[in-house]
Amino acid sequence: MGGLDCRSMFFFLFLLFKAFAFLGAADVCSNAILLGLKGLRGELGSQGDTGPMGKTGPAGERGDKGIRGTDGPPGLKGRPGTTCDCGRYRKVVGQLDVNVGKLKNSVNFLKSVILGIKETDEKFYLIVKEGRKYKDALLSCQLRGGTLAMPKSEAANALIASYINQAGLTHAYIGLRAAESEGEHAFTDSSPLQNFTSWSTPGSAQRNGTCVEMASTGAWTPADCDAAMYYMCEFTKKGRVASTAL
Repeated sequence: MGGLDCRSMFFFLFLLFKAFAFLGAADVCSNAILLGLKGLRGELGSQGDTGPMGKTGPAGERGDKGIRGTDGPPGLKGRPGTTCDCGRYRKVVGQLDVNVGKLKNSVNFLKSVILGIKETDEKFYLIVKEGRKYKDALLSCQLRGGTLAMPKSEAANALIASYINQAGLTHAYIGLRAAESEGEHAFTDSSPLQNFTSWSTPGSAQRNGTCVEMASTGAWTPADCDAAMYYMCEFTKKGRVASTAL
């Protein structure tokens, strides 16, 4: 009986050991993930809200020029124009011409009467009603851009004489004087007397006085250069125009 009890005890312990081993294996298996069968696909969800706008990207390259489109339909016919009142406009233009003519006459009057300026196709002449010595008179003309008047021809001499007469003067300095060394007369531009002279009397060029004055008759007479006298300036039109400041 004692032997039977020992075997029973051993068998009981063996079963108990197996039981513990089985329980440990069960715990280990319970921690493992076992893949199940693939389920069915669910339904699509609803569309979400629009997200925020992203940054603007770089500009693309310019595309090729497109083909010209077809011409559009013609426009509507315009209204007829009004009749030109040409007669009225011609009258206005005519009045403008009259006004321009009056303005030219006024300018000529200003030159001829008020300022004492006369002109030809090539020159201006200015009578300065201010008594000065010959040297000062010449300098005054030069400061205005000219010189004392030089009557180098009979026509020029007659013209200058008529200007002196129209100004109500009896005489005025002109741009002619005798050289101090030789005694021969020459114009202010250093050109000598040539084919034309207008001395008041024969031999008057040899009288006392190296400067020359012109009478309203056109005659030349020697004059004292230190005498204060009115004078005539001459200006070429291609050069500087005479100053109006007297």
